[in-house]
Amino acid sequence: MSTDPAAVIAVDAGNSKTDLALVARDGRLLASVRGAGMPGDTALADKMELLADLVSQAQRQAGLSGSPVAEHICACVANVDLPEEEEEFVAAVEKHAWSNSLAVVNDTFAVLRAGYAPGGATPPGAGEPYWGVAVTCGAGINCVGVAPDGRTTRFLAIGYISGDWGGGSGIGRAAQWWAIRDEDGRGPRTALREAVAAHFGLPTVYDVAVALHQHRISEDSLLDLAPVVMSLAAEGDQVAARIVQRQAEEVVAMALAAMRRLGIADLATPVILGGGLLTARDPLLEAGITAGLAAGAPDAVAHVVGVPPIAGAALLGLDHLGVGLAAQQQLCAAYAPPSG
Repeated sequence: MSTDPAAVIAVDAGNSKTDLALVARDGRLLASVRGAGMPGDTALADKMELLADLVSQAQRQAGLSGSPVAEHICACVANVDLPEEEEEFVAAVEKHAWSNSLAVVNDTFAVLRAGYAPGGATPPGAGEPYWGVAVTCGAGINCVGVAPDGRTTRFLAIGYISGDWGGGSGIGRAAQWWAIRDEDGRGPRTALREAVAAHFGLPTVYDVAVALHQHRISEDSLLDLAPVVMSLAAEGDQVAARIVQRQAEEVVAMALAAMRRLGIADLATPVILGGGLLTARDPLLEAGITAGLAAGAPDAVAHVVGVPPIAGAALLGLDHLGVGLAAQQQLCAAYAPPSG
């Protein structure tokens, strides 16, 4: 066992999973562990219990026994959307004395930093201070932006009440909405009618709605309808295609708004796309995003992120410590997708 601390504890905490990595100053990945997610309704005490367990697992995996565990923590956390939420999270983590310094940011910043990962399909300026816009589309949707001079912008991104639509949650709800309107005669014919009922193993979409109402089916399970919608859209179902197009429009609307706020809509702005829906590389969704960006910011360059967000969190941590490009390359090599 070594008593020397790691350089960085990197955390990428999303709604469905939490990744934690220990990284050395030379970029070596010392440990990588995964636990449950941190949805918005998770109590802070439960989040800290999860983190403590992951840190302990990572220490054992890396053969580290000393305190502090690392020089710096970079925690990129979903649902930490308000300054007071960041402050509460920081205060809770500091009590554990896992590191000498700490930064807590929204998890979408990890996606943006991951877009500059060396060795991948990176935007112009890889290896230089990162900037641009990132949109994540997983369970929900969010967007952040960083200008070349370091100014930042972000969205409240707490769901419908903050003007958000999309991600697996939005797409799943839309699928149920259109499916039952077909079934009861209020809407157009769509293959979603049969597909939604079959997905949940029930005779009709009416039965699905009742099961949702009675909490026999969790609303979170509607997330799983997103691939169903994508598949039917690819097969030519017009209602499903309309849902996919709306998702593309929402991604573009967020990206363009962020660029305009920062005054970078006329630049060759990198637009980094992350989250499960976007990294799945659905052709129809990508085509809608590409067309929308071309119309609103012709010089912007969209990239689907090539390494997972935990790599972006680790890169942010290495940035804080001022390590060079070689360490970044070493780190990203550990996360690079298999060749061939």
